[in-house]
Amino acid sequence: MPSTSYLIAVLVIVFTITLALRAIPFAVLRMLRTSAIVRQLSVWMPVGILAILAVTALRGTITAEPHTTLYALLAVAVTAGTHLAFGRRSILSVGIGTTVYVVLVNAF
Repeated sequence: MPSTSYLIAVLVIVFTITLALRAIPFAVLRMLRTSAIVRQLSVWMPVGILAILAVTALRGTITAEPHTTLYALLAVAVTAGTHLAFGRRSILSVGIGTTVYVVLVNAF
């Protein structure tokens, strides 16, 4: 069994590395707040990530159950419409779109 001093040294090293890795992005971001690139990334990154997630989920759904393709596309349309109609509330639109898909798949 390792000695107590060894365990404390390991914990101090782990704590220091973890704290540094979590603090570095904030320190760097402070310098980049006025950057036009960072401003553009903050606008487009969430949309891009959601698009990648949606395409991946749709591909998996359509590949696994081809007969639900129409239901999936209808749910995507409802999600997009809800998102645009109700003030771009992501949780609301994703929730309603998911509900539409689940109801369509289970009802038909």
